[in-house]
Amino acid sequence: MQSTEVTRYTPEEYLALEETAEFKSEYHDGEIIPVTGGSLNHNEVITNLCALKPLLRRQGCRFFSSDVRLWLPQYRKFVYPDVMVIEGEPVLYQNRVDTVVNPKVIIEVLSKSTQDYDMTDKFRYYRSIPELQEYIVVSQYFADVQQYTKTDQDFWIYRSYELIENTLKFGTIDAEITLSEIYEGISFDAV
Repeated sequence: MQSTEVTRYTPEEYLALEETAEFKSEYHDGEIIPVTGGSLNHNEVITNLCALKPLLRRQGCRFFSSDVRLWLPQYRKFVYPDVMVIEGEPVLYQNRVDTVVNPKVIIEVLSKSTQDYDMTDKFRYYRSIPELQEYIVVSQYFADVQQYTKTDQDFWIYRSYELIENTLKFGTIDAEITLSEIYEGISFDAV
C-alpha cells in the first residue's frame, strides 16, 4: 500500500514558489492547488467587464483582473478572483505588489469545473473580508448574472439577471453594465 502523503507549505514557501512558477496556483491552508486555464468565453467576459474601469477610476476605485492575488487570512488561502474592485488604495499583503486584502467587489466568471466551489465555499471565504460589499457571478455558458449585495445589517440580498436586455446595477458602487455588454462577442453555441 502506497502512502499518499500531501506536502504542506507555509505561505512564505508558496509565495516564493509562485514567483518562479510557469502557471498560477492557489494556496489552501498549506496545500498548493493548480489553477486551470480559462476558455475564450471566460476571457471575453472578463475583458468586457473592463469597460467599467474608467467609470470606477473616476469614483476613486481600482479595477484588477485575475493576475492579482487575494489573501484570505481567516481561512489561510491565497486565491485569484477573476475581477476585484478596490475602493481607494489597495491594502497589500506584507507589502507585496501582487497580493491584496481589501476588495469591495469581487466578480467570478463561472466554469464547469469551479461553479459549485465559486457559489458555495469560495463565497463563504470571501464573506470573511470586512471590506467586501458585493459578489457577482457570471455564467459563461448562457446569459445569467447573479448578484449578492451586503446590507448595513450584514445580510446579503440576492438578485438574478437572465435576459440579455437586463442591466446589472451595482449596489455598492455607482456603476451599471448591460448583459449585452457583458456578453458582447460571446458565442453560446460554441459551449
